[in-house]
Amino acid sequence: MTAAGPPAKPEVGRSTSLPDFILASGSPRRLELLRRIGIEPAAVLPADVDEAPRRHELPAQLAGRLAEAKASAVAEGHSNTFVLGADTVVACGRRVLPKAEDAATARRCLEFLSGRRHRVISGVCLIAPGGRIGRRRVTTQVTFKRLTDNEVEAYLAGGEWKGKAGGYAIQGAAEAFVRQINGSYSNVVGLPLYETVSLLRGLGAVRDG
Repeated sequence: MTAAGPPAKPEVGRSTSLPDFILASGSPRRLELLRRIGIEPAAVLPADVDEAPRRHELPAQLAGRLAEAKASAVAEGHSNTFVLGADTVVACGRRVLPKAEDAATARRCLEFLSGRRHRVISGVCLIAPGGRIGRRRVTTQVTFKRLTDNEVEAYLAGGEWKGKAGGYAIQGAAEAFVRQINGSYSNVVGLPLYETVSLLRGLGAVRDG
């Protein structure tokens, strides 16, 4: 499937969040994605979690563990609420690419991804009142074109790489780098919407009507 832009928004009827739904993430992209489909958390409470991979931890394991750790950290003080945690990693093989906090890191990520296929893996965890837990892990394969030095420098100058896993944001100028995508587009942005809505509905955190 070629990257001709984001697919149509998933149909979720007139879903509305319950008053006690908390998003345990400081990512503005995750909040924006939820709002696009009519889901508004009552609160956004970022969790303070060490995101460093453990020794021999696979990328999918890392994403799942961090999503649950974020949800658990917030749920400890909000036991009567639904708490949603999520984490997204960019990986090539067993290698997890870092979040780009400076231009040098972003450049290394882009040069590594140039001409390669990589995976974007999200873990999603919902903790319900009473301690019930739902989990999802979603993987999208993304293939980059071979980037020129000028393309890398122009992207770095735009600043969209800041704080992004793998040094890029697909919903910005980097979409022009994507030769092929297989899987959930919203997952690459930061939250797989289909799976997240299914999880929220399954545990009763959102309702129709």
